[in-house]
Parts: sequence; structure tokens; C-alpha cells
Amino acid sequence: MEIREITLEELDTEKLIAEKVEEISSTVGDGLAINALSGGVDSSVVTMLGHKALGNRFKSYFIDNALMREGEPEYIVSLFKDLGVTVEIADAEKTFFEALKGLTDPEEKREAITSSFYKDIFAQLVKDTGAKYLLQGTNYTDIEETVAGIKRQHNILEQIGIDPEEMYGYKILEPLIQLRKSAIREVAKAVGLPEEIFNRPPFPGPALATRVIGEVTPERVKIVRGATRIVDEELSNIGAFQYLAILHDDKVTGIREGKRDYGLQIEIRCWESTDAKIGSPTRLPYDVLDRLAERLTTEVPGVVSVTYNITKKPPSTIEAI
Repeated sequence: MEIREITLEELDTEKLIAEKVEEISSTVGDGLAINALSGGVDSSVVTMLGHKALGNRFKSYFIDNALMREGEPEYIVSLFKDLGVTVEIADAEKTFFEALKGLTDPEEKREAITSSFYKDIFAQLVKDTGAKYLLQGTNYTDIEETVAGIKRQHNILEQIGIDPEEMYGYKILEPLIQLRKSAIREVAKAVGLPEEIFNRPPFPGPALATRVIGEVTPERVKIVRGATRIVDEELSNIGAFQYLAILHDDKVTGIREGKRDYGLQIEIRCWESTDAKIGSPTRLPYDVLDRLAERLTTEVPGVVSVTYNITKKPPSTIEAI
């Protein structure tokens, strides 16, 4: 299936919004559609488009897979309530951790997350609600990276030969599939989303599972969640495209109170980019790096080493896995 990119330069936000609202409305008809809202700009825009197109025939869910940032479900539900959109939290912690148990290979973890989303969680929501359509915020870069074999994005199905209706029992609508992140931000402004959403750094669909190298367990997610909170606090005013903390699998030797402490290492990444296709590490001031290292090694239990990634994309990628 050939998909033509709509570049930022040729984007007419009002025209695109009107077209997508009409497209969703005519496709769903008198039926019902659902979506999963993560709080990222992509899923937030899709939520607003679905709400505009379908009103009370659109149901939005926050899938609480226990892999999100600290306090994220409550924050996003409250924010969208203020925008007039009701979002229901779906508890999925057990489903995701059972699916990820024992897995260390990045592609196996991504496949487990994809299966959990589509086969288990969404299929059940479709059954419960009677919906026949799932709206999701797939963007052009997601497709590009998956088709090129760089990494399988969890939301890519039809583009690699998976028929969601045949496999899962529902159709998928992807209104943002022709846009990259920079263009989606412009659409986000136009649909009335606040700056705290349209300027929010990207956050992956598989969430913190993409920031744990090795097996994803509740204990390891708790560590990277704590590190993520600190990185968010320290780098939110930098103006970077994206920033994140990664928990490595290997332990390293450290020293605490004059004794050996064989502990954890956290890698920090901070990026300058416009579309996530290419990126360069932000040249952070050393005092910022020093403060990050101090906080991470004192506030996150077990961390004895903090590193900063200085490799461009490519050959690196923005997320670790």
C-alpha cells in the first residue's frame, strides 16, 4: 500500500482536520469506534478527531499497562475531561507483564506488546463495546522505520501484511498516517489541544518497556520510571525534541561508603530533531549532566553509573530498542 507523505510545508491544517473528521464519520457511519489515548501528541490528536467526528459514538481509553510515567493515567484523564472528552482507564498491568515475562530480545518484546494491545486488550474492548473500528495515531515515520526493517513499531499491522479485521475482529483507521511529528504538532494546535500536549516530547507506544534493556519486570520498570521523572524534571526546559532515561541490563562496579557496590547503570539520551527521521544529541551544559548524575545516583535505588549518549541518528536510534 503506497502512502504519500504530507509535508509540513504543504500542510493545510484546517483542510486536513475537516477531511479526517468527514472520513471518520462516513467510515464508521452509525457504528461505534474506540481508541487508546496515551497522552502523546499522536494519540491526543486522534482522540480529538474521533470526538469531533462521532461524539458519544466514540469511546476513548487509557490503557494502564503499568509501563507509563509516574501519575500519567490520572493526569491525562483529568486533562481531557477539561477538554470535554471522557476517557476511561483500562487496567492491563497483568496482561502486559505476563506477556513480557522472560523476554530479552527487542523484537520479541515488541511483538509481545503488539499482541497484548491488539489481540488481548483491544479485542476485549471491541467485544465489550460493540465497536467495529479502532482509531490510532500511526505516523509516517512509524511506517518508514518498520518497512525499512530498522525496528518494528508496535502499531504497524496492515503495512506488513497483517489484516486486523481477520486476525482481531475490527478495522483500524489511521488519520495521521501521512504526517510526521512536526506536522502532527501543527494539527494538535489547530484542534485545540493545549501546549503541554502539542509540545510534549514523543513517548513510545510500548512506553517504558522500550527503555529497559533486557527483561521487563515490575521492579525494573519502577527503576526506569524513577529515572524518567528526574530526567523530565531536569530537561523539560531545555527545548529538546525528546529526552529519556534507559536502564541497562549489565551491572557495573561502583563505590558507596568506601565499599564496592555492584549496581545499575542509567543511560540518558537527549535529541535535537524535527521529524524523528534524523537526530543529533543535544549539547547539554556539563553542570546539567553533573546534576543529573548526582540525582540519579542518590534518588534512584541501586544506580551507580550514569552515561550520556553522544551518537547521532543514524547510526543510533532515538529509543534504545
